[in-house]
Amino acid sequence: MSVGPRSTQREGTTVTTMSQRLRARRCVCRFPLYAQVLVAIVAGILLGWLAPNVASNPWIKAMGTLFVKMVKMVIAPIIFCTVVSGIAHVADAAKVGRVAMKAIIYFEVISTLALVIGLLAAELVQPGRGINATLDPAAAEKFAKDSESHSTLDFVSNIIPATVVGAFAEGEILQVLFFSLIFGFALIGQGDKVEVLHTLVDQVGHAMFGVVGIVMRFAPLGAFGAMAFTVGKYGIGTLQNLMGLVATNYIASFLFVVVVLGSVGLIAGVNIFRLLLYIKQEILLALATSSSESVLPSLMQKLEAAGLSKPVVGLVVPLGYSFNLDGTNIYMTLTTLFISQAMGVELTLGDKLKVLSVAMLTSKGAAGVAGAGFITLAATLGVIHPEMVPGMAMVLGIDKFMGECRTLTNICGNAIAAVVVAILEGELDRVPNLLSRKVQESLAQRRVKPVSADRQWIEDSVSERKEQAAWVQNIQKKLAEEKQKEEEASLDRFYKDLRGRAQIQRTPLSQQGYPSPQTGSEESDEWNESDGGFDSP
Repeated sequence: MSVGPRSTQREGTTVTTMSQRLRARRCVCRFPLYAQVLVAIVAGILLGWLAPNVASNPWIKAMGTLFVKMVKMVIAPIIFCTVVSGIAHVADAAKVGRVAMKAIIYFEVISTLALVIGLLAAELVQPGRGINATLDPAAAEKFAKDSESHSTLDFVSNIIPATVVGAFAEGEILQVLFFSLIFGFALIGQGDKVEVLHTLVDQVGHAMFGVVGIVMRFAPLGAFGAMAFTVGKYGIGTLQNLMGLVATNYIASFLFVVVVLGSVGLIAGVNIFRLLLYIKQEILLALATSSSESVLPSLMQKLEAAGLSKPVVGLVVPLGYSFNLDGTNIYMTLTTLFISQAMGVELTLGDKLKVLSVAMLTSKGAAGVAGAGFITLAATLGVIHPEMVPGMAMVLGIDKFMGECRTLTNICGNAIAAVVVAILEGELDRVPNLLSRKVQESLAQRRVKPVSADRQWIEDSVSERKEQAAWVQNIQKKLAEEKQKEEEASLDRFYKDLRGRAQIQRTPLSQQGYPSPQTGSEESDEWNESDGGFDSP
């Protein structure tokens, strides 16, 4: 008797547990990842401000460092799989080169505008006027020495890896991209012989993005640790003395994104605000970690999901991390003029033009280097006015806060670059919601067919299936004709047999009440439907 109640109680408990799990899942879905990251950033700032000793603990710093390392471990395989898969689907080396050339031209034009905006912002605001700071040349000496080993020649030489394994192990983006391009072109040359390898690369790429999805679940912890340690170690008071430079940097970068990138998007038909809203999760994560690489995999995945083809995303985004550092360019020209103003060094028009040209080169040479912004600044100052290098010590304490601005601007610039190049190349798998409504309506009215590699592959597959279906229908038709012929032959044999039996049993049939055959007529094998027998003589 006690079994029944216990069973009912157990069943009731199970139902309650399942309902609790469902409610918990609904709560998680209602609290998306970007909101979790935002809450973690606020919590990190509060911890660093109220308890700096606790926030400066190495274990707090490790939360952000370990998260960034987890993301970096999948960057190389994701770039490799995306680029190789994209090139293999395109199967046209000239088209890949055309996409890369358009991207580089776009990068150089936009990067130049970023340098000019940083220069104009420093000229208009004059953030360095009246600053008398005690310089510490030893603090900036390390970065000055590092800048000497990162010339343009070193940058070009570093593109080719010493070993393939070393490129993947060190996570050098340009080296991995270089090898991926060569490997993809090699697959094109092999044709159908390596079709299995094409499928394998696609499957590995999907698996890597699955790993990214798992890693991104730890983004709130990484954002909390990175922000808490930054505020706890450097303190918010660090910003007070140099608030003018920090504010100018953020305002100039904001205007660059809204005005310059917004105008480019308007011309191309891209709504810049929809794009920024679409990548809000990556923006918040980059704000917390001050690392562009921490959002590279998820940014590529988001852009592909928005409708950009895999070849464009695989080429433009990794290239942009070396050739389209818009935030770094603004920082370099702005900080160079800030140091000159603070130290009382007057720069002529020729010096300022020299700043633009030198910064254009040095910004490429620092790709993939830790502390790239500060190192490129040291290289630029060393070429223009070596006596200004000690002035870097003034911005050493706030470089971490300015690095967040550089990272955000770089991410926005690379995202809009990928969308614009995709539109110019016609590489849209579908009409993404990032386009303006006018452009969407225009494309919908014209019913422009996508021409991307992925969509072309799908169309080829559909065409092949149609051919197979036609072949099957033809076979079925032939089988039906043969079956019909067999049935007709069987009926003929049946009628002949029936006629033979009627001739043999002619007399018994007449005795059984069937009409007698007509006399005097010729023998006929035709069936007489009126009397139900064969006409006979």
